Amino acid sequence: MDDPALVALLQSGDQNALELLLQQYGPLLRYVIAPILENPLDREECFSDAAMRIWEKIGTFDPQRGSLRAFCAAIAHNTAVNRRKSLASHEADALPETLHDPAPSVQEQLAARERLNALLDAVSTLGHASQVLFYRKYYYEQSNAQIARELGITERAVEGKLYRLRTKLRRLTGGMEHD
Repeated sequence: MDDPALVALLQSGDQNALELLLQQYGPLLRYVIAPILENPLDREECFSDAAMRIWEKIGTFDPQRGSLRAFCAAIAHNTAVNRRKSLASHEADALPETLHDPAPSVQEQLAARERLNALLDAVSTLGHASQVLFYRKYYYEQSNAQIARELGITERAVEGKLYRLRTKLRRLTGGMEHD
């Protein structure tokens, strides 16, 4: 089934549409979630949560802004990152109060946002291959081994490319980005 027909079915609330979506994009969701969550049970729960979020948010899908594939991948990624943060937060709650870091100040939050915007601006100036590498490593959190396997290069080549990429991004952002 093509994406426009699938989106129309999902937006109409057809119960079979979610099953069709998962047949078509389930492997992608699992692929995006896997490097972010280590525990297989957490991955499965996240997969279910991501599917439900797609179902709930399909009304916001705009084909002018991106493909259904990108929409699903972004929701899966955000769901996995949020689950990881939630799991880490529960682990942190078990620690003594003296070990908690204080919340960042408004100034620190603004400075971090400015650094992130500068980094994203710099990434947008890179060539396609460098952007793909950046997003695979730092957005999808793929391991060097996975990147190497999927790009058909050695892990050493991935490490070298990432080193050069970080060096270039440091230069483009005025030294704001660090390992």
